[in-house]
This record gives sequence, structure tokens and C-alpha cells, in this order.
Amino acid sequence: MKNIIVPVDFSKQSKYALELALQIADKNNSEIEVIHAVEFPVGGVIDPIGMAPPQGYDKEFLDLLKSKGEERMDAFLGGVDTEKLTVSVVIGNPYRTIVDKLLEEEHDLIIMGTKGASGLREFFIGSNTEKVVRRASCPVMTVRESINVNTIDHIAFATGGMEVSESLMNQLKQLQEFFNAKIHMVRINTPGNFEKDSVAYPALQKVADRYMLQNYTINVYNDMYEEEGIMAFAEKVNADMIAMGTHGRRGFAKLLMGSLTEDVVNHANKLMWTYHFD
Repeated sequence: MKNIIVPVDFSKQSKYALELALQIADKNNSEIEVIHAVEFPVGGVIDPIGMAPPQGYDKEFLDLLKSKGEERMDAFLGGVDTEKLTVSVVIGNPYRTIVDKLLEEEHDLIIMGTKGASGLREFFIGSNTEKVVRRASCPVMTVRESINVNTIDHIAFATGGMEVSESLMNQLKQLQEFFNAKIHMVRINTPGNFEKDSVAYPALQKVADRYMLQNYTINVYNDMYEEEGIMAFAEKVNADMIAMGTHGRRGFAKLLMGSLTEDVVNHANKLMWTYHFD
């Protein structure tokens, strides 16, 4: 977590994200890039991953938008030691801006505030945070409330015991080491996706043994729905963070099958850590 990018929209959730990034940087001597994308107010066409560039835009108007964004950034960073930060304000869609940053530069972690998304907005478009979680090539932390890194002692790691990868587990172990936390591996049993304990527990144990996990528990939790089960289990074990992998489904695959990880990101009140693996 040496290079952290913090996209902000000047909300209180963005402030919480920056506060968390600064705490991590203090412990890890990390570099932080804070970025705000000023969205085009008109002239774009909504697509599943963002806003298309405007046609025939007025440069003076966009310069004014950027200037206003820089003023808001200065106010947002009031009281923050900006010597620790790289700060930029750009014109563009927030999602596309973050993806472009990841393609241009190497980052180890994205930290974003989120208010979540619900109803038709969630079904058809989703939040910018959800879209980043779905596509980012590095881990993403999503924040709803103010977090003290020194209180992160327990991580609920939701997995079926089968859909794991070496890259996911390596990233998870680095996360655990940084926070010196205990991992609670869990499979959520639902009526439509049920496994007997005699199958589920050995599968989880096999994953733990294969990747040489330390300081962990293995668990099976029963619920009607996976999303609700993950959140309920996290409450049960007093988890300070929920960790999940995601396949990052898009388009019709998401509409038909959905993405459990993104659903939890949208609805969980706890700090979330997600990693997109193939």
C-alpha cells in the first residue's frame, strides 16, 4: 500500500476516505494522490461505464468548471498537510478518470467514500464506486464512516472456498499483515446454494492450508440470501472490515447474474476491501 489514490467528490464520505488514507500513509510511508473529476454537465450520453465526451464543448466554460473545482478542492483540503499529497482536478467522468489513472500509473490501493446506490439507479447504472470495484486492477477500500486504523482487528472474508485465486489470497495476506488482524473466513449457506458442514468446512480449511494462512477462523453461516448473510456474519464476529473478491461482471452478465461483491459494497455499513480477480 505504498501508492494510494483517493478520488473525492467533496462529500463527508470522501473526507473519511482521505482521513483513512492519511492514517495508512503515516504507518506505511505511502504516497497519496487525491483527484477530483469535474463531470460534463451537458452534451454527454450515458453508457454503462460513464459519460461520453461532449461534442463542440466551450473551452472557456470547461476552464471555469475546472477553476471552480480547484476552489472546492482547496476548501476540502483545509487543515490537511498537503505536502504529503499530490492533488489534481480534471475534467471528465469520475469512473473513466480513475481507470485512466490506473492504466497510466501504478497504484497499490484505491480508497473511496461511498453512499451506495439503490433502486433503479443501482440496477441500471450503479454508483461510481461500484463501477471502480468492478474494474480496478488493484484493491479498493470503500468507506462510509470515519475509521481509526488502530481499531481494525477483525476481517470477515467471504468466500465459497472454491472461487479463490493466488493473487486474491496474496493481497488478503498483505492486508492482514498490515493491520495485524484476525481473518474470519466464511461460506454463506443459502437454500439455493447449500453445502453440508462436512463439505464446506474441509473446503475452507483446504484454502487456508494451501495459502498458509495464520491467525484465522473458518465458519459456515446460514441465511436466506448471501448478501444479507455476509453482513450478518460480519456483525456476529464484530468484524471491522469485510473483504471479498469479485469477478467484475459487466453488461448483460451483471443484469442477469448480478455481482454479490458490488451488492455488499452498496449496502454494507462497514469498511469494505475488494479485489478484482480473473
